[in-house]
Amino acid sequence: MRYVMNNEPYCLNLIDTPGHVDFSYEVSRSLAACEGALLVVDASQGVEAQTLANVYLALENDLEIIPVLNKIDLPGAEPDRVAQEIEEIIGMDCSNAIRCSAKEGIGITEILDAIVTKIPPPQDTAKSPLRALIFDSYYDPYRGVIVYFRVVDGRIKKGDKICFMASGKEFIADEIGVLSPKQMQVNELYAGEVGYLSASIRSVADARVGDTISHYSKRAERALPGYSEATPMVFCGLFPIDADQFEELREALEKLQLNDAALKFEPESSSAMGFGFRCGFLGLLHMEIVQERLEREYNLNLIITAPSVVYHVNLVDGETVECSNPSLLPEPGKRRSIEEPYVKIEMLTPKEYIGPIMELGQERRGEFKEMNFITENRASVVYELPLAEMVGDFFDQLKSRSKGYASMEYSLIGYRESNLVKLDIQINGDPVEALSTIVHRDKAYSVGRALTQKLKELIPRQMFRVPIQACIGAKVIASEALSAIRKDVLSKCYGGDISRKKKLLKKQAEGKKRMKAIGRVDVPQEAFMAVLKLEKEVL
Repeated sequence: MRYVMNNEPYCLNLIDTPGHVDFSYEVSRSLAACEGALLVVDASQGVEAQTLANVYLALENDLEIIPVLNKIDLPGAEPDRVAQEIEEIIGMDCSNAIRCSAKEGIGITEILDAIVTKIPPPQDTAKSPLRALIFDSYYDPYRGVIVYFRVVDGRIKKGDKICFMASGKEFIADEIGVLSPKQMQVNELYAGEVGYLSASIRSVADARVGDTISHYSKRAERALPGYSEATPMVFCGLFPIDADQFEELREALEKLQLNDAALKFEPESSSAMGFGFRCGFLGLLHMEIVQERLEREYNLNLIITAPSVVYHVNLVDGETVECSNPSLLPEPGKRRSIEEPYVKIEMLTPKEYIGPIMELGQERRGEFKEMNFITENRASVVYELPLAEMVGDFFDQLKSRSKGYASMEYSLIGYRESNLVKLDIQINGDPVEALSTIVHRDKAYSVGRALTQKLKELIPRQMFRVPIQACIGAKVIASEALSAIRKDVLSKCYGGDISRKKKLLKKQAEGKKRMKAIGRVDVPQEAFMAVLKLEKEVL
């Protein structure tokens, strides 16, 4: 935007970043493209865990930070308390924090003036070889991928032959321009400016966030630091309820992937649910967004399996394999140990909810690290716990135990060896792969018990007795049985000798035995849906 202060024209570029931890890499690249940041804190809510994480990212990038207190028009706003909270938690001077209300238009000019006076201008390196940082990109059905970038060094002209240094792809910049706020074409951009380019790029994967743009002929010596590939952290299976929608699901995922390079998927088939896809996501929010979009925008009815994480399996022969699908876990004889990803989780909570939140951390195999009172009424509780324990309903539990007041922030800290086992469910002696899960040995019994009891309620009774068993390897740890539907074969016997009745009962028992040997139990779709829902709760 163009802004005039004291009769001097200025050009300001503002990037709004997502606050959620799943997208922290994108946030870090956006911050790397900036000279300063506005720390916007809600004057009624106060500092949240995500705010803290993003402030530390901004400080790592040496950005000038301007504190802003928003929503001061709300009746519950306490700007003085929140300003003191920022000073105590982050250690920033908030004596001159700008108080504003976007809704009422209060304090807007003060913010713009502060940006001009406090944030340093970009350095003039227009004569160096071109280096530009990609901080966002999206797919346009008519023009291909549109890349948003910040020119760090050098200059870029319309028609230049450019290359992306990490992916190694080459293109010709057909159109370059600035956003104000709609796209406006220009002929040239130079160091310090932010703009967009269109170069007939087919796939978002060719122009990844964090990549460096340079000239093809006069290439820069070094790419800008900080680039990394997106690695999926959470996996789940997506299956269409109606098998005819499989191709539609494939097309929908491919269309979503055009706009989202972090989404990974591969075909998967299951004896219970037919054909579907195993999808990888950056985190839980990313997974929810993709599921919502598939259901809303593409009108697909989906079954979603319980989310799982990537385990590292150390084999006896010294090899290490990655495994995200319980059905592909190597045999117990071949594996030496299993490692699972651990996260460091920081929860900010009012002091009256510390007890329930620590209880939640302990229940999820958490290791308590530290607790700090950041103000007299709010505490920060830090735990290290397995990511697998967090991908279920951890966030919902955190919110319900703190009446919605607690917030959380997590970061991956690496892999640790754990006592993990594969829990199989057998129905009438046949393992059902779709219901297998990888669980900690201490929790295996309670999970197995809950699953077998639920299946007993949901599977229709058969003409023969059906055992439902939860097993670890060959060892059965929990079992339920569906009793057989029996015809009353003694109804025609009025008195008479007992041997007559025994003969009829023996004949019936033989028939049931023969039936059990050849009988198959079809597990209804509703049973799978209910059990998958239960798995999400109990795991």
